[in-house]
Amino acid sequence: MATKRAPRKDIAILGGGSSIRRFLESFFSGSRAYKPHYFKEEAAFLRHVHDTPPAAVITTEPHLSAVADKITRHPVIALITGDIEAGIEAAINAHAKCYLYKPYFSLDLEHKLESVILEKDLIVRMESELRELEEIADLTRLVSATLDPREVLYRIVKKIADIMPVTRCSIIKVDWLNRSAFVVASFEDPRIAGLKLSLKKYPEIIEALTSKRAVVIHDINTDPLMKRVREIILPLGIRSILVIPIFFRDRVIGTLFLRTSRSKHTFSQNEIRLLNTIASAAANSLHNAFLFEQVEDEKSRLEKLAITDYLTGIYNVRFFYHRIIEEFSRSQRYGLPISCLMVDIDHFKRVNDIYGHRIGDEVLREFAMLLKKHTRQSDVLARYGGEEFIVLLPQTARDGALAEAERIRKCIKQHKFRSLKNKGGVTVSGGVSAFPHAKIKSHDDLISFADNALFTAKNRGRDQVAVFGE
Repeated sequence: MATKRAPRKDIAILGGGSSIRRFLESFFSGSRAYKPHYFKEEAAFLRHVHDTPPAAVITTEPHLSAVADKITRHPVIALITGDIEAGIEAAINAHAKCYLYKPYFSLDLEHKLESVILEKDLIVRMESELRELEEIADLTRLVSATLDPREVLYRIVKKIADIMPVTRCSIIKVDWLNRSAFVVASFEDPRIAGLKLSLKKYPEIIEALTSKRAVVIHDINTDPLMKRVREIILPLGIRSILVIPIFFRDRVIGTLFLRTSRSKHTFSQNEIRLLNTIASAAANSLHNAFLFEQVEDEKSRLEKLAITDYLTGIYNVRFFYHRIIEEFSRSQRYGLPISCLMVDIDHFKRVNDIYGHRIGDEVLREFAMLLKKHTRQSDVLARYGGEEFIVLLPQTARDGALAEAERIRKCIKQHKFRSLKNKGGVTVSGGVSAFPHAKIKSHDDLISFADNALFTAKNRGRDQVAVFGE
């Protein structure tokens, strides 16, 4: 296979008499490395340099002072045509990289062209690497400033989109077992999260996951990896795709991948290297963010367990007392009504005796869910103990509490419990107390008198609601 030849470097040439022109034409005629562009007028030369930046500029010293300020970004070789000492001084003052004076030698010009172009390439590369280091340092600072995983992920993709032109840039979490993926951050919109993807449509992600290496699709039209999904992707106008695994201590963090795409041209080696470096720089912050999220989730879980009844999943009596103290104090302070409803399953012992305690527990769970469904969002429902449940009704007077209690009683009576397989119905008795009342001085009084009213309802024959004070 023939080796692909590197493109010739453009050299912009301004001025020069016939002897200089013959020397330059002779030099460039056999060159496979350079492509000369000759100009006699300064205006045409400057337009060309502006529109098509050359690898180097060659100009005679009479033109040098006129164009020097406008070509400072390009390495300049000055050809001295007159007095050598004056010409060297003019070249130095115009910041030319080097100069030649008569007699001109091809070997000398070759050496100087190679030197100035190499120096320019090194400077460009160093400036690029410096910018990359600054971007990486900036990104590290950004992602280290928060422990919110979503914010960390969004800052990464946003920074990448700021650094280089990309059509899309997102971080994807892969559920390998279920062959699915989820977008967890996208620079187009920080609100895009949780969008589900089918891995069957993303062979490049599968390849990155299995190989644990960066996958570069230079051209979707020709890459065999994309053959199966080419017709799906082409209408999107995407040509090149890059997928980079994000590692922490030699393992992929939560199977997260950075996936970027372009519509016009492929990714350069420098860009791939930069994105790999960004992924490595962000890994530690990502890992810390995920640990923080796990700790917060565990903390939330433990907090929920501390206030939740283990059997029914509703609030426990500990949480109920915390809330009733707050709400009763508020009612006393602002003169607001507040009520308490105690509900008890009638003849629950008979359910346990006939069906067993396991079925009894299922009845309690189903009963708790019914109560939760038929109480208001502002109410506080808790299991008080055994088959007894309690409801706090803030800013609710006696008549409102009685109406809610009756509605609950009727709903329970009409419900067919799945756990009893429709073999028997369940009824409840209820007791209501309401503040303000002359005898209710504290939250404990509110609970005690609701319990007394419940006892009254039981003595009256059950399946009814009694109100304290009647």
